[in-house]
Amino acid sequence: MNKILKSSQLMAPGSLVKAPGTLSRRRFVMGAASAMMLASLPFTQSVLAASLRKGLTTLSGKVFDLSIDYQTVNFTGTDVRATVVNQSIPGPLLRWKEGESVTLRVKNNLDVSSSIHWHGIILPADMDGVPGISFEGIEPGETFEYNFTVGQSGTYWYHSHSGFQEQTGMYGAIVIDPKDADPVAYDREYVVMLSDWSDEEPESIYAKLKKQSDYYNFRERTLVDLFDDISANGLVNTWNARSMWNKGRMSDRDISDVTGYTYTYLMNGNTPEKGWQGLFRQGERVRLRFINSAAMTIFDVRIPGLKMTVVASDGQNIQPVSVDEFRIGVAETYDVIVEPEVDNAYCIFAQSIDRTGFTYGSLTSDQALTPLIPPMDPVAVLAHRDMGMNMEGMDHGSMDMAGNGDKAMNMNKAMEGMDHSAMQMDMAGNGDQTMDMNKAMEGMDHSAMQMDMAGNGDKTMNMNKAMEGMDHSAMQMDMNNTSATGLGLAGYGSNNEIKHVSSEFGPQVDMRAASPRSGLSDPGIGLRDHQSLYKRKVLTYADIKGLTPTRDKRQPSREIQLHLTGNMSRYMWSVNGIKFADAAPLELEFGERVRITLVNDTMMTHPMHLHGMWSELETGDPDFIPRKHTVIVQPGSSISYLVTADALGGWAYHCHLLFHMPGMFRKVQVNNA
Repeated sequence: MNKILKSSQLMAPGSLVKAPGTLSRRRFVMGAASAMMLASLPFTQSVLAASLRKGLTTLSGKVFDLSIDYQTVNFTGTDVRATVVNQSIPGPLLRWKEGESVTLRVKNNLDVSSSIHWHGIILPADMDGVPGISFEGIEPGETFEYNFTVGQSGTYWYHSHSGFQEQTGMYGAIVIDPKDADPVAYDREYVVMLSDWSDEEPESIYAKLKKQSDYYNFRERTLVDLFDDISANGLVNTWNARSMWNKGRMSDRDISDVTGYTYTYLMNGNTPEKGWQGLFRQGERVRLRFINSAAMTIFDVRIPGLKMTVVASDGQNIQPVSVDEFRIGVAETYDVIVEPEVDNAYCIFAQSIDRTGFTYGSLTSDQALTPLIPPMDPVAVLAHRDMGMNMEGMDHGSMDMAGNGDKAMNMNKAMEGMDHSAMQMDMAGNGDQTMDMNKAMEGMDHSAMQMDMAGNGDKTMNMNKAMEGMDHSAMQMDMNNTSATGLGLAGYGSNNEIKHVSSEFGPQVDMRAASPRSGLSDPGIGLRDHQSLYKRKVLTYADIKGLTPTRDKRQPSREIQLHLTGNMSRYMWSVNGIKFADAAPLELEFGERVRITLVNDTMMTHPMHLHGMWSELETGDPDFIPRKHTVIVQPGSSISYLVTADALGGWAYHCHLLFHMPGMFRKVQVNNA
């Protein structure tokens, strides 16, 4: 039989493969060719048997004893020390019953402090497991006893909230059975836990990112890309487009901070060479409980040849939605129902958002059958919408993205021939940086000019009459001032106003979204054209509606707008331009109903997690608002949700990308009135 290569050894056709241990830092970026290579390898029954050996150990009952230990593991051919719960990666699956009280005795056998956070579980603040927020942590040699009553059902997970231990293997699944009849009918179920593993110590990964934020990105533009762009778009347009990105010190290839160069992607602790396998019998409805327990990887999931009916999101039942694929952010969970046919092997395919790697499993009626592994989808490239710009049809030239007032916008091609006399445009919002548009706009026919002011894509303004007889000499356009209105924010009832606070201006923030779009109906970068190209329906947040009516139908008494900010080149992350160490807590009054609007001023996707309370996603139907614990905020977009402050105490609120968390973090304090 042919040797099965580890994912980090898969190379494009014609590449040289060095001896183990001698591969250079640029040795691996797994593309579509690599995926097809893995698909073509002849798997034998012995390999499948090996994959079956790696399953999840299940513990059930009311009292659990968990130990945190070091253990040597080998996912890549190299022995590395991991941090594990009960001697396994993932840790044991914990099975609870809604309405029962559980006790979890956690013993720390490490030489450093540790903790376990019960992700998505509604419980008292002192049981939440976040050092420095809800308790002091579990010191070496000590045992901490968690006690709480389980007030919910569904699919959740647990992980360390100390340092970077989560990256080194400290995570596991939770399944809570409902106390009443389950509204979802199924015959068999499997937990599908996705994660990322690196032989590098997470502290080393973080240090490299701080020194060079694109250290793990080997898909930056090359000379070949430049020639291709010039051939397709012309020299001037290519120069202007690249100038805009370069002046903003940004890259349209920065999809993920940490990639398949260092990561091996796992499914239930199995590498892509081994695969995970789940069996079914004829006529069975199978429930797959997907959990993204990765540290830094957002996955896109599909099962070629098999429709998925999504029945739960973040543990909460939703009205069933039929899809072909879905994006699952770090810390999110989705439950799907599938109805596979016998004598088939289906590939459960999870590819990273940046398309640098994948993991997979098989769903089959016969252990000897193996699925065909599909190639990964093309690599996506960030666009202006991912910067929070709404400029369809515009020749962007060289636009100042940082609002510093010293970078101009070349509007020559976009407004050639338009006669606006002495029209001026303030790009920095300072009122004193102007552009003479006289020559750029000479003789332009305004009748055909349309401007989308609301960011909805279907609301246009005929500029012909709007500018008729207008004195353009004093006209200015503020592209990055402290507020902008009518920007099509997510949700209903929001005042649709974006406010950039003073703390967002400075070296800690390298861009601000001028016209953020709603992220509700956006499948996300790399998925937006899948319906038209591949006839694959992609799940969006707009598709999700709660199965049961909204519990708290009060209108919010106030709105809190938070900007997710950062400086990518310096690898600095923050909220409203302020890192966690310098930030005051977010104060809520017990019992109040608030709207939180998140505006992503960066070009990275951020999964935001609020501890202790539900994030009730405003998808447009106030009667069936879905409840989530983690919400993806797309690049350059906004999204809103309602929160009922029904949990006293201090709670963590943060981006769940592990290396963003040190800065993009807030403490939420719920106080008695």
